Amino acid sequence: MPLFPAIGDSWLAAQRWGLLHLQGFGQHLHPRYGNAPHLLTGERGEFEALFFLRRNGYIVVERRWTAPDLRGDIDLIAWDGDVLCFVEVKTRTARDLTPAMSAVDDTKRRMLRALARAYRRTISRGPEGPVSMRFDVVSVYLLPGGAECEVVRGAFLLVTPERGDEERRYGV
Repeated sequence: MPLFPAIGDSWLAAQRWGLLHLQGFGQHLHPRYGNAPHLLTGERGEFEALFFLRRNGYIVVERRWTAPDLRGDIDLIAWDGDVLCFVEVKTRTARDLTPAMSAVDDTKRRMLRALARAYRRTISRGPEGPVSMRFDVVSVYLLPGGAECEVVRGAFLLVTPERGDEERRYGV
C-alpha cells in the first residue's frame, strides 16, 4: 500500500498520459501497422489493461512475452500479491451480446498454458516453495466515453481438464 495513495494515482495518470502522447507522436513518424486498425485496437487495449491492472495493485513484470520455440505470446505477466498471473487481454470497440473474454477459446487456452509452463521454467522457486499461478482475462471496451476494463481472476485452469470433465469456471 503506497504511503500517499493520491500521489500514486496521479503518478500513474501522468505516466499513462505521457505514454499515450508519445505513442501518437511515434505513429506520425513511423506507422507500425499501416492499414491494420485491428492491431492498433489490440495494442491500445493492452495499454489500457496495463494501467487498469496497475491501478488495482498488480505489479506488471512482462508485456508480450514470447518463448522462442512456441507460437503466440502472453499479453501481460504480473504479480497479484504472491500469485503470478498470466493475463490475456481481449479488446472490443463496442459492447455486444457476448463478452470479449469469450474469445479465449480452447486453442488459445492450450497455447497460453504451454507459454505459462515455459515462463515458469525461467523463474526460480520462492523460498516457501513453488510459485502460485493463475490465468486472468481482462476485457477492454474502447467506447466513445473512454475505456472500460473488467478482469476475471482465475478464468481458467493451468491443467487441462480430464476427458469428459468440462471447465465450468465463468462459462469459459
